[in-house]
Amino acid sequence: MSNPSVNKRQKERQRQERQREKNAKREERKRDKADRPEGQPGEDPDIAGIVPGPQAPPEWL
Repeated sequence: MSNPSVNKRQKERQRQERQREKNAKREERKRDKADRPEGQPGEDPDIAGIVPGPQAPPEWL
């Protein structure tokens, strides 16, 4: 049987590590967003660069 206080400390360390990883990811996304070029005014960034019409088949086919 394990000592409950040891388990609690270990669980708390894991929680803190997850929080540090989340904060690092947030900072990385913030930097990436700042480095991203601005789109054209009135252009939807989700569909920018999409060409209408038939698409080429994937290479694996």
